[in-house]
Amino acid sequence: MPTIEIRDATPADAGAIDAVVAAAFGQRAEADLVAALRESDDLALSLVAVEGGEIVGHAGFARVRLSFPFLHATALAPLSVRPDRQRSGIGSALAEAGLTRLAKSGEAVCLVLGDPDYYRRFGFTAGEAKMLQTPWDGPHMQARWFRSVPLGPFKANYPPAFTALG
Repeated sequence: MPTIEIRDATPADAGAIDAVVAAAFGQRAEADLVAALRESDDLALSLVAVEGGEIVGHAGFARVRLSFPFLHATALAPLSVRPDRQRSGIGSALAEAGLTRLAKSGEAVCLVLGDPDYYRRFGFTAGEAKMLQTPWDGPHMQARWFRSVPLGPFKANYPPAFTALG
């Protein structure tokens, strides 16, 4: 089996990323979100997983503006792996690589909206998200704080591309 390489996405990867995200979710909404975030320069980090020369996974981390201006935040949105390569560790490798880079770069927090059982393995919890006010508050909104912060709550303002998701 070929080795998986995790690297920064390049502009030339846009078509392959679009195909992977659309296939992973079985619809266009998430692929359109990634394209809109890329076009508006709202992706703080975009990583791809490459296997045998093909992009088989993508992790996008969107900039999120908090009401406390000195805290930098991102949202993992979305994490995508081509359906025939899911459950092979590619998503975990992408998430871990991205979270490690974000923590080293000075980000305060990363948010994710998704399955708590899946994202718990990366240190995300719904309890940690309670310091934040988002449009999607609830048990599936989770956060992972990389450092101690002043007491919140803080309003989390997502890029405009997210409004298309509803």
